Amino acid sequence: MWVAVIIIIAVIAVAVYEYRLRKPDQLVLYERAGAIHLRTGAFYPRHFSLAIPSSTYPIELSLDGIAKGGLQIKTSLVAAVAPCRDHLAALVRVGGWRTDAVVKAAKEFETVIQAAVKEYTESRAIEELSSESLTSHLMEKLGSAALKFGLEVVTLAVQSIDAADPSIAEALRQRESARILEQTELLQQKARAAAARARLEAEQQIAQSEHELELRKLQLKEEELAREAALAQKRTEDELKRSRMRLAYEQEEMALLKSNPELLLLSPQAARLAEASQGLKNARTIVSLWPSDAELGSSLARMFQRLLDLALEAGRKQIKADGQGDGA
Repeated sequence: MWVAVIIIIAVIAVAVYEYRLRKPDQLVLYERAGAIHLRTGAFYPRHFSLAIPSSTYPIELSLDGIAKGGLQIKTSLVAAVAPCRDHLAALVRVGGWRTDAVVKAAKEFETVIQAAVKEYTESRAIEELSSESLTSHLMEKLGSAALKFGLEVVTLAVQSIDAADPSIAEALRQRESARILEQTELLQQKARAAAARARLEAEQQIAQSEHELELRKLQLKEEELAREAALAQKRTEDELKRSRMRLAYEQEEMALLKSNPELLLLSPQAARLAEASQGLKNARTIVSLWPSDAELGSSLARMFQRLLDLALEAGRKQIKADGQGDGA
Protein backbone atom coordinates (compact mmCIF):
# COMPACT_ATOMS: atom_id res chain seq x y z
CA MET A 1 0.00 0.00 0.00
CA TRP A 2 2.77 2.34 0.90
CA VAL A 3 4.33 1.62 -2.44
CA ALA A 4 1.19 2.71 -4.29
CA VAL A 5 1.01 5.89 -2.25
CA ILE A 6 4.64 6.65 -2.97
CA ILE A 7 4.06 6.05 -6.72
CA ILE A 8 1.02 8.37 -6.76
CA ILE A 9 2.96 11.06 -4.91
CA ALA A 10 5.84 10.68 -7.36
CA VAL A 11 3.52 10.96 -10.36
CA ILE A 12 1.90 14.07 -8.93
CA ALA A 13 5.29 15.60 -8.22
CA VAL A 14 6.49 14.87 -11.74
CA ALA A 15 3.29 16.32 -13.20
CA VAL A 16 3.61 19.45 -11.10
CA TYR A 17 7.24 19.81 -12.04
CA GLU A 18 6.81 19.04 -15.76
CA TYR A 19 3.44 20.47 -16.82
CA ARG A 20 2.69 24.16 -17.04
CA LEU A 21 -0.53 26.12 -17.67
CA ARG A 22 -0.56 27.81 -21.08
CA LYS A 23 -1.13 31.55 -20.90
CA PRO A 24 -3.53 33.25 -23.33
CA ASP A 25 -0.70 35.26 -24.93
CA GLN A 26 1.55 32.23 -25.53
CA LEU A 27 2.08 29.94 -28.47
CA VAL A 28 3.20 26.46 -27.39
CA LEU A 29 5.20 24.60 -30.02
CA TYR A 30 6.28 21.00 -30.17
CA GLU A 31 8.16 18.89 -32.67
CA ARG A 32 6.93 15.60 -34.08
CA ALA A 33 8.29 13.69 -37.03
CA GLY A 34 10.48 16.62 -38.00
CA ALA A 35 7.54 19.08 -38.18
CA ILE A 36 6.62 21.92 -35.87
CA HIS A 37 3.10 21.82 -34.45
CA LEU A 38 1.06 24.05 -32.15
CA ARG A 39 -0.43 22.82 -28.92
CA THR A 40 -3.96 23.95 -28.18
CA GLY A 41 -4.52 22.37 -24.76
CA ALA A 42 -4.53 24.22 -21.47
CA PHE A 43 -1.47 22.35 -20.11
CA TYR A 44 1.77 21.44 -21.80
CA PRO A 45 5.02 19.60 -20.84
CA ARG A 46 7.69 22.21 -20.58
CA HIS A 47 10.66 20.00 -21.50
CA PHE A 48 8.96 18.78 -24.67
CA SER A 49 7.49 22.12 -25.74
CA LEU A 50 8.53 25.68 -26.57
CA ALA A 51 6.40 28.54 -25.26
CA ILE A 52 6.87 31.84 -27.11
CA PRO A 53 4.88 35.06 -26.71
CA SER A 54 2.24 35.72 -29.38
CA SER A 55 2.17 39.47 -28.76
CA THR A 56 3.58 41.99 -31.24
CA TYR A 57 7.19 43.06 -31.25
CA PRO A 58 7.95 46.72 -32.08
CA ILE A 59 10.66 47.77 -34.50
CA GLU A 60 12.09 51.30 -34.69
CA LEU A 61 14.62 52.14 -37.38
CA SER A 62 16.55 55.28 -38.28
CA LEU A 63 18.27 54.65 -41.58
CA ASP A 64 20.80 56.63 -43.58
CA GLY A 65 20.44 56.32 -47.29
CA ILE A 66 21.21 57.86 -50.63
CA ALA A 67 18.69 59.30 -53.01
CA LYS A 68 19.06 59.51 -56.77
CA GLY A 69 21.90 61.89 -57.52
CA GLY A 70 23.96 60.93 -54.47
CA LEU A 71 22.12 63.11 -51.94
CA GLN A 72 22.20 61.82 -48.38
CA ILE A 73 18.84 61.21 -46.71
CA LYS A 74 17.58 60.07 -43.35
CA THR A 75 14.60 57.81 -42.93
CA SER A 76 12.76 57.06 -39.71
CA LEU A 77 10.11 54.36 -39.52
CA VAL A 78 8.30 52.17 -37.02
CA ALA A 79 6.75 48.74 -37.44
CA ALA A 80 5.22 45.95 -35.40
CA VAL A 81 5.56 42.23 -36.16
CA ALA A 82 4.04 39.13 -34.61
CA PRO A 83 4.60 35.37 -35.04
CA CYS A 84 2.59 33.88 -37.90
CA ARG A 85 0.71 30.75 -36.86
CA ASP A 86 0.86 29.30 -40.37
CA HIS A 87 4.65 29.66 -40.67
CA LEU A 88 5.95 28.51 -37.29
CA ALA A 89 8.57 26.27 -38.89
CA ALA A 90 10.17 29.31 -40.58
CA LEU A 91 10.11 31.14 -37.25
CA VAL A 92 11.98 28.30 -35.52
CA ARG A 93 14.41 28.08 -38.41
CA VAL A 94 15.29 31.78 -38.17
CA GLY A 95 14.93 32.40 -34.45
CA GLY A 96 15.88 28.97 -33.14
CA TRP A 97 14.24 26.79 -30.51
CA ARG A 98 14.25 29.47 -27.87
CA THR A 99 11.73 31.67 -26.11
CA ASP A 100 13.04 34.83 -27.75
CA ALA A 101 12.71 33.40 -31.25
CA VAL A 102 10.38 36.25 -32.26
CA VAL A 103 12.93 38.87 -31.14
CA LYS A 104 15.76 37.19 -33.08
CA ALA A 105 13.58 36.77 -36.17
CA ALA A 106 12.56 40.44 -35.95
CA LYS A 107 16.21 41.47 -35.81
CA GLU A 108 16.88 39.46 -38.93
CA PHE A 109 13.80 40.99 -40.56
CA GLU A 110 15.20 44.49 -40.03
CA THR A 111 17.79 43.81 -42.71
CA VAL A 112 15.01 43.14 -45.18
CA ILE A 113 13.38 46.44 -44.22
CA GLN A 114 16.65 48.31 -44.74
CA ALA A 115 17.13 46.72 -48.15
CA ALA A 116 13.60 47.66 -49.21
CA VAL A 117 14.10 51.26 -48.08
CA LYS A 118 17.42 51.46 -49.92
CA GLU A 119 15.81 50.07 -53.08
CA TYR A 120 13.13 52.74 -52.92
CA THR A 121 15.35 55.75 -52.18
CA GLU A 122 18.12 55.02 -54.67
CA SER A 123 15.70 54.83 -57.61
CA ARG A 124 14.05 58.18 -57.00
CA ALA A 125 15.04 61.84 -56.86
CA ILE A 126 14.96 63.47 -53.47
CA GLU A 127 11.99 65.66 -54.39
CA GLU A 128 10.04 62.54 -55.37
CA LEU A 129 10.43 60.91 -51.97
CA SER A 130 7.43 60.90 -49.67
CA SER A 131 6.34 59.02 -46.59
CA GLU A 132 3.12 57.81 -48.19
CA SER A 133 4.77 56.31 -51.26
CA LEU A 134 7.53 54.71 -49.17
CA THR A 135 4.95 53.16 -46.85
CA SER A 136 3.05 51.70 -49.81
CA HIS A 137 6.29 50.34 -51.27
CA LEU A 138 7.33 48.71 -47.99
CA MET A 139 3.91 47.13 -47.38
CA GLU A 140 4.02 45.63 -50.88
CA LYS A 141 7.54 44.28 -50.46
CA LEU A 142 7.55 43.23 -46.81
CA GLY A 143 4.19 41.47 -46.67
CA SER A 144 5.46 38.32 -48.36
CA ALA A 145 9.05 38.66 -47.12
CA ALA A 146 7.94 38.57 -43.48
CA LEU A 147 6.43 35.10 -43.95
CA LYS A 148 9.88 33.71 -44.69
CA PHE A 149 10.87 34.73 -41.17
CA GLY A 150 7.75 33.24 -39.63
CA LEU A 151 6.39 36.73 -38.95
CA GLU A 152 3.50 38.90 -40.11
CA VAL A 153 3.59 42.67 -40.38
CA VAL A 154 0.94 44.14 -38.12
CA THR A 155 1.67 47.85 -38.64
CA LEU A 156 4.18 49.88 -40.62
CA ALA A 157 4.56 53.64 -40.79
CA VAL A 158 7.23 55.96 -42.14
CA GLN A 159 7.67 58.81 -39.69
CA SER A 160 9.97 60.98 -41.80
CA ILE A 161 12.17 60.95 -44.85
CA ASP A 162 14.37 64.04 -45.15
CA ALA A 163 17.62 65.16 -46.65
CA ALA A 164 20.66 64.82 -44.39
CA ASP A 165 21.86 68.32 -45.39
CA PRO A 166 19.82 70.90 -43.38
CA SER A 167 19.99 73.45 -46.21
CA ILE A 168 18.60 70.95 -48.71
CA ALA A 169 15.95 69.89 -46.23
CA GLU A 170 14.98 73.55 -45.70
CA ALA A 171 14.89 74.13 -49.46
CA LEU A 172 12.65 71.12 -49.87
CA ARG A 173 10.38 72.36 -47.12
CA GLN A 174 10.17 75.79 -48.73
CA ARG A 175 9.48 74.17 -52.07
CA GLU A 176 6.76 72.06 -50.56
CA SER A 177 5.36 75.09 -48.79
CA ALA A 178 5.35 77.04 -52.06
CA ARG A 179 3.64 74.12 -53.80
CA ILE A 180 1.00 73.96 -51.11
CA LEU A 181 0.45 77.72 -51.29
CA GLU A 182 0.22 77.51 -55.06
CA GLN A 183 -2.30 74.70 -54.85
CA THR A 184 -4.21 76.65 -52.23
CA GLU A 185 -4.27 79.70 -54.49
CA LEU A 186 -5.37 77.58 -57.43
CA LEU A 187 -8.12 76.06 -55.34
CA GLN A 188 -9.22 79.52 -54.22
CA GLN A 189 -9.23 80.77 -57.81
CA LYS A 190 -11.19 77.70 -58.87
CA ALA A 191 -13.60 78.28 -56.01
CA ARG A 192 -14.08 81.92 -57.05
CA ALA A 193 -14.52 80.87 -60.68
CA ALA A 194 -17.01 78.21 -59.64
CA ALA A 195 -18.86 80.78 -57.52
CA ALA A 196 -18.93 83.20 -60.46
CA ARG A 197 -20.21 80.47 -62.77
CA ALA A 198 -22.82 79.49 -60.22
CA ARG A 199 -23.88 83.12 -59.84
CA LEU A 200 -24.05 83.54 -63.62
CA GLU A 201 -26.07 80.36 -63.97
CA ALA A 202 -28.37 81.52 -61.18
CA GLU A 203 -28.85 84.90 -62.88
CA GLN A 204 -29.54 83.17 -66.18
CA GLN A 205 -32.05 80.91 -64.52
CA ILE A 206 -33.67 83.91 -62.83
CA ALA A 207 -33.79 85.79 -66.13
CA GLN A 208 -35.23 82.73 -67.85
CA SER A 209 -37.80 82.36 -65.11
CA GLU A 210 -38.74 86.03 -65.34
CA HIS A 211 -39.02 85.74 -69.12
CA GLU A 212 -41.23 82.69 -68.79
CA LEU A 213 -43.28 84.55 -66.18
CA GLU A 214 -43.77 87.50 -68.53
CA LEU A 215 -44.75 85.15 -71.32
CA ARG A 216 -47.19 83.47 -68.98
CA LYS A 217 -48.64 86.85 -67.98
CA LEU A 218 -49.04 87.79 -71.65
CA GLN A 219 -50.67 84.46 -72.33
CA LEU A 220 -53.06 84.95 -69.42
CA LYS A 221 -53.76 88.51 -70.59
CA GLU A 222 -54.52 87.25 -74.09
CA GLU A 223 -56.80 84.58 -72.64
CA GLU A 224 -58.54 87.20 -70.51
CA LEU A 225 -58.97 89.51 -73.51
CA ALA A 226 -60.32 86.59 -75.52
CA ARG A 227 -62.82 85.82 -72.76
CA GLU A 228 -63.85 89.48 -72.57
CA ALA A 229 -64.25 89.60 -76.36
CA ALA A 230 -66.31 86.44 -76.23
CA LEU A 231 -68.48 87.92 -73.46
CA ALA A 232 -68.88 91.19 -75.38
CA GLN A 233 -69.83 89.26 -78.49
CA LYS A 234 -72.27 87.23 -76.42
CA ARG A 235 -73.81 90.41 -74.98
CA THR A 236 -74.04 91.93 -78.46
CA GLU A 237 -75.68 88.80 -79.80
CA ASP A 238 -78.11 88.80 -76.86
CA GLU A 239 -78.88 92.48 -77.45
CA LEU A 240 -79.46 91.79 -81.13
CA LYS A 241 -81.76 88.92 -80.24
CA ARG A 242 -83.72 91.18 -77.85
CA SER A 243 -83.89 93.92 -80.49
CA ARG A 244 -85.13 91.42 -83.05
CA MET A 245 -87.69 90.18 -80.54
CA ARG A 246 -88.87 93.74 -79.85
CA LEU A 247 -89.00 94.45 -83.60
CA ALA A 248 -90.96 91.26 -84.17
CA TYR A 249 -93.31 92.18 -81.33
CA GLU A 250 -93.84 95.66 -82.79
CA GLN A 251 -94.40 94.19 -86.22
CA GLU A 252 -97.02 91.82 -84.82
CA GLU A 253 -98.63 94.73 -82.95
CA MET A 254 -98.67 96.83 -86.12
CA ALA A 255 -100.17 93.97 -88.07
CA LEU A 256 -102.82 93.53 -85.37
CA LEU A 257 -103.70 97.25 -85.34
CA LYS A 258 -103.71 97.32 -89.10
CA SER A 259 -106.18 94.47 -89.26
CA ASN A 260 -108.25 95.85 -86.32
CA PRO A 261 -108.16 99.70 -86.44
CA GLU A 262 -110.79 99.98 -83.67
CA LEU A 263 -108.14 98.83 -81.19
CA LEU A 264 -106.48 102.24 -81.57
CA LEU A 265 -109.28 103.68 -79.45
CA LEU A 266 -107.96 101.62 -76.56
CA SER A 267 -104.50 103.03 -76.92
CA PRO A 268 -103.19 105.52 -74.33
CA GLN A 269 -103.12 108.29 -76.93
CA ALA A 270 -106.87 107.94 -77.58
CA ALA A 271 -107.54 107.90 -73.84
CA ARG A 272 -105.64 111.17 -73.37
CA LEU A 273 -107.55 112.68 -76.31
CA ALA A 274 -110.88 111.72 -74.79
CA GLU A 275 -109.88 113.13 -71.42
CA ALA A 276 -108.86 116.40 -73.04
CA SER A 277 -112.19 116.70 -74.92
CA GLN A 278 -114.15 116.23 -71.68
CA GLY A 279 -112.35 119.07 -69.99
CA LEU A 280 -113.15 121.60 -72.74
CA LYS A 281 -116.99 121.63 -73.24
CA ASN A 282 -117.62 124.88 -75.21
CA ALA A 283 -114.37 125.14 -77.03
CA ARG A 284 -113.04 123.46 -79.94
CA THR A 285 -109.96 121.68 -78.94
CA ILE A 286 -107.34 120.60 -81.33
CA VAL A 287 -105.18 117.95 -79.87
CA SER A 288 -102.16 117.01 -81.81
CA LEU A 289 -101.23 113.45 -81.20
CA TRP A 290 -97.94 113.81 -83.04
CA PRO A 291 -95.38 116.58 -82.92
CA SER A 292 -95.16 118.90 -85.87
CA ASP A 293 -91.98 117.31 -87.00
CA ALA A 294 -93.29 113.75 -86.73
CA GLU A 295 -93.29 111.71 -89.83
CA LEU A 296 -96.80 111.51 -91.25
CA GLY A 297 -95.72 108.62 -93.34
CA SER A 298 -95.55 106.47 -90.30
CA SER A 299 -97.87 103.47 -90.58
CA LEU A 300 -99.19 103.91 -87.05
CA ALA A 301 -99.95 107.61 -87.63
CA ARG A 302 -101.65 106.95 -90.88
CA MET A 303 -103.78 104.20 -89.41
CA PHE A 304 -104.83 106.36 -86.45
CA GLN A 305 -105.59 109.29 -88.74
CA ARG A 306 -107.56 107.00 -91.04
CA LEU A 307 -109.53 105.73 -88.07
CA LEU A 308 -110.44 109.28 -87.03
CA ASP A 309 -111.45 110.13 -90.56
CA LEU A 310 -113.71 107.11 -90.71
CA ALA A 311 -115.22 107.97 -87.34
CA LEU A 312 -115.92 111.60 -88.38
CA GLU A 313 -117.36 110.55 -91.70
CA ALA A 314 -119.64 108.05 -90.01
CA GLY A 315 -120.75 110.77 -87.60
CA ARG A 316 -121.59 113.16 -90.42
CA LYS A 317 -123.52 110.52 -92.25
CA GLN A 318 -125.51 109.79 -89.12
CA ILE A 319 -126.29 113.47 -88.59
CA LYS A 320 -127.32 113.86 -92.19
CA ALA A 321 -129.56 110.84 -92.01
CA ASP A 322 -131.17 112.16 -88.83
CA GLY A 323 -131.82 115.57 -90.52
CA GLN A 324 -133.50 114.00 -93.49
CA GLY A 325 -135.72 111.93 -91.23
CA ASP A 326 -136.90 115.04 -89.32
CA GLY A 327 -137.66 116.94 -92.62
CA ALA A 328 -139.84 114.20 -93.82
